[in-house]
Amino acid sequence: MTTLARKKLAIWIGLGAVLIAGGIFLATLILPPAHVSFATSDGAEMKFRTSGDKFMEYEGDGTWNELFVKGVNLGATVPGHFPGEFPITEDDYLRWFKQIDEMGANVIRIYTVHNPVFYKSLVKYNRDKEKDPLYFIQGIWSPEEQLIELKDAYNPGIKQKFHKEIEKAVKAVYGDLKIEATPGESGGKYTANAGPYLMGWHIGTEWDPEMVDNTNKVHAGTEPYQGKHFAAVAEASPFESWLAELVDQTAELERSYGWEHPITFTNWVTTDVLEHPGEPLFEEDMASVDATHIEPVDWEAGYFAAYHVYPYYPDFFHLDETLETIPDGADDYNTYKAYLKNLKAYYKDIPIMVTEYGVPSSLGVSHLGRGGRNQGGHSEQEQGEIDVSLTKDIYEEGYAGAILFMWQDEWFKKTWNTMRFEIPEDRRSYWLNVLTNEKLFGILSMGAGKEDLITIDGNLEDWNSLTEGEVQVWDNPSPGMKQLRVTHDEAYVYVGLTLDEPFDPAAKEIYLGTDILSGGDQPKTELPGKSLSDGLENMVVIGSDEETQVKVAPTYDFHRRLYGQYGYWMLDDQTEEQKVDFQPWKLAVSLTMTPPDTRFAQPFKDMTVGKLVRGTSDRESEQFNSLTSWQYSGNEVELRIPWMLLGFADPSSLQVISYGPLKKDRTFTTEKTSGITFVPWMVDRASGEASWPGESGTLDLSTQPKYTWSPWETVKYTEHLKSGYYALKAYYESLPDHR
Repeated sequence: MTTLARKKLAIWIGLGAVLIAGGIFLATLILPPAHVSFATSDGAEMKFRTSGDKFMEYEGDGTWNELFVKGVNLGATVPGHFPGEFPITEDDYLRWFKQIDEMGANVIRIYTVHNPVFYKSLVKYNRDKEKDPLYFIQGIWSPEEQLIELKDAYNPGIKQKFHKEIEKAVKAVYGDLKIEATPGESGGKYTANAGPYLMGWHIGTEWDPEMVDNTNKVHAGTEPYQGKHFAAVAEASPFESWLAELVDQTAELERSYGWEHPITFTNWVTTDVLEHPGEPLFEEDMASVDATHIEPVDWEAGYFAAYHVYPYYPDFFHLDETLETIPDGADDYNTYKAYLKNLKAYYKDIPIMVTEYGVPSSLGVSHLGRGGRNQGGHSEQEQGEIDVSLTKDIYEEGYAGAILFMWQDEWFKKTWNTMRFEIPEDRRSYWLNVLTNEKLFGILSMGAGKEDLITIDGNLEDWNSLTEGEVQVWDNPSPGMKQLRVTHDEAYVYVGLTLDEPFDPAAKEIYLGTDILSGGDQPKTELPGKSLSDGLENMVVIGSDEETQVKVAPTYDFHRRLYGQYGYWMLDDQTEEQKVDFQPWKLAVSLTMTPPDTRFAQPFKDMTVGKLVRGTSDRESEQFNSLTSWQYSGNEVELRIPWMLLGFADPSSLQVISYGPLKKDRTFTTEKTSGITFVPWMVDRASGEASWPGESGTLDLSTQPKYTWSPWETVKYTEHLKSGYYALKAYYESLPDHR
């Protein structure tokens, strides 16, 4: 062999070695490491199974131990995006997996098929976990909109789409899928086999009761489904029989990959199996979906029931006297635990898990619960305390698992009592409306961009570190005020005031009128004998802790406009005083219920949400309160005001709620604002005299500070573990490894 030939051979051998090494490296990334599993009677692998009402984990050497499933639901997006965009990166997943694992959770539930990066990241994370991996429950999303619209689960298009989604999910989990990503859906090349880290399948979404009821009526007489692995029992309704087919198909597809995992379908209180005499709404108690009406035929991994159960919805949780059986130790009853006890008594022969529960850390509230377990209105610390108490209730009532809603905050979410004010709705993910509680269920805070730059503590020094141009400054804006500073982020308008003298709420009151549109009202009570060239939409009152709040002009008040005489007519007519005075900023928490449309009458209820909490937003401080909106120190006053309290429907596109009448469907219109004009003044409590920027009896608003900004299409956000994370970690550590 010539020297040249030997060199060529050496090069080829070297290249071959590199290719082999690269292939081995890629294989280690794609294929899961060795794992412990149990062989079923016909040779399938099994890591989890159900036994009676227990959920079991295989530990090896023929040993099965009862497991309490404890975990979190994981969303598919981050701020600035909607779920169908699937923007989460490998770094995000790996960071979150580590945090979730260190909290003590043993499972993550996802609602739908994520992009391939999720499964690849989970396999990668678990590579060094050996016998203690982090597991996941794979959800399979239902054609929810079509089900609600058509109200017939047997519609061929719905069945075809659902079956296709099941096939996609199974193939994605086992790394055997290549599918084009389409708008709103995941896609790509799935090569990572995450099957060994699967804990179970979770089929479908919360079922619309009218759809269930109509499906059962239209298809009455349908023979119970009999499948290879699962079957509907003789008592099964047509809808339950339809579900049995979906469960069976999932099992059949997974079996082809040599695995069996426990399977469940999604259910919620609205379609539970119990009667609720204290529920005023017929539709909340009109249909039942019973997990015991589906049984495994040839599926050794088993089957379990899963419910979403929150302590404030439906309304019977705070109205049904039949649930007043367990005192909560605070002169009230724990109706949540009483409900759990009743539900568990029904499902005594199969495992049952609560796979969604929790409360949000939001300023806004949308439902009331007993014992203060409301849907919103909680600080992060309060949220954590309640989440732990709910988890404890679930554990103590013998449930097989508790999966908290939610891991991360989700800016795109909406809530019934603010969604009419968030316009356009396709821009909800571009800003954080802290009045919308649904956005803030996470135990991982997704805060707005300036959360780590500006600390609300009454000290304006940190404002000096902001980039030039981010803050607009006005000197001597009003007698007694040296300087007014304003900036913003995706959640708040920040205001910094420097006064001539130290602020004393007992001696002075500060007012900040805000003007965003033509129209509005004059602050006649607060500025008697004086007038503005245009009216105000809102007014910030700064005084004692009880007084400090945002108030809304009586003609601009969209709460009054929606629920008053020109809307739903659920509010009493305005008094003469209410027609003049700026009003507390409120949100509805319960609508009027009147027979025969409801079982019994319930009055309209609302809550004031414009109160501004004084405290500190410093997460390192023992006095930290996530709901903090203002603080003062010496002659400096600092505020952060939620956008919606100032009339904004979408600050990212400068849209504000207009004065136009409601449309026929009781929706609002918007206008584009040119900015926020501030009118600052002070009132001496002793004399009642107002020091204001006007030199005569009338003030031209065009001479006043006007804060302007440019629309935005991208967002900045922060990540922080909330108090609830550490509270759950401590509770999980108190539980035994196995029941």
